Amino acid sequence: MGEQGDHAPVLGSVLTGRRDPGTPTAGEARVGESGAQPTSAAPDPASAVPDRGTLRLALVVGGLVLAVLLGFGLGRVDGTASPATAGGDSAVTDHSHTPGTGAHSHGVDQGAATEAGGLAVSRDGWTLHPSGVEFTAGRAGELRFQIRDAQRRPATRFAVVHDRPMHLIVVRRDLTGYQHLHPTMAADGTWSVPLTLPQPGVWRAYADFTAVADDGRQTATTLGVDLVVPGEYAPRPLPAAATGATVDGFTVDSTGTPQPGLTAPLTFRVTGPGGAPAALERYLGAYGHLVALREGDLGYLHVHPEPEAADGTVTFWVTTPTPGRYRLYLDFQVGGTVRTAEFTVDVP
Repeated sequence: MGEQGDHAPVLGSVLTGRRDPGTPTAGEARVGESGAQPTSAAPDPASAVPDRGTLRLALVVGGLVLAVLLGFGLGRVDGTASPATAGGDSAVTDHSHTPGTGAHSHGVDQGAATEAGGLAVSRDGWTLHPSGVEFTAGRAGELRFQIRDAQRRPATRFAVVHDRPMHLIVVRRDLTGYQHLHPTMAADGTWSVPLTLPQPGVWRAYADFTAVADDGRQTATTLGVDLVVPGEYAPRPLPAAATGATVDGFTVDSTGTPQPGLTAPLTFRVTGPGGAPAALERYLGAYGHLVALREGDLGYLHVHPEPEAADGTVTFWVTTPTPGRYRLYLDFQVGGTVRTAEFTVDVP
């Protein structure tokens, strides 16, 4: 389990292996003054027609409002964001809700929001390129890989999301052996992380990152690749669905039911060995980190937490694309130690 450094970059900053480009300038809008003249009719002291100065002021104000509206619309169409202000799709501040909000859709973009990630080695113009995929069961090894663009150039600029520029999730295809790791990047864009796979079988590695293109555009993407551990593979059946789990003396209870095609709240309450609410600490910029994997194809889901926690309770907003069984992995930190509670959830 990767640990946070004392000087971790702030959310929304950019890790780069080369010189950062200059900050893009914002577009400017200019509004001209009107030279409208009053009518030739004789002035009427009781008339409601404004004088020349009032008309000029009204036209200037109206022009400013129109320019702002046009600028906002163009910004929405362009869809770009500067590295200093944009986070990834799993940023804490990007998905807050009013307490008590029920399941809901996200409008026209809901199809994209519910699509599972990690099913392909190449997507959105980026490709995961590992230097090797075979490991020996139980032996310490190292996973090395690059993220390459459409021209097969190694990417070296990544936005920092949840305190890290790269999150690596590794799990065996029977959804056992979950690991959440944080590789480090060399100047040439090669990521590396120590990795031990304890059992034979096929393992799935997910690279969850937000790449920054040369023009400053950010793309939040999850790519996946299979790792192979030769030997006799004896897959374990997925545990039955449950609302509670225990880990290292801590009890974790969940409330809420994910719904296909909708974003629904899922709340976890963590209590200590004595039954008192656990004093949750921030881990990866939040009071918990949740990964959901779909049984069968191991589709990877981004899950959004609320920014605050109270009495050992934290709420996540889960969007499941289809009915089925999902395995949930909740990372939480108490007393400086990160633990993982695992759940099976049936989505009707």
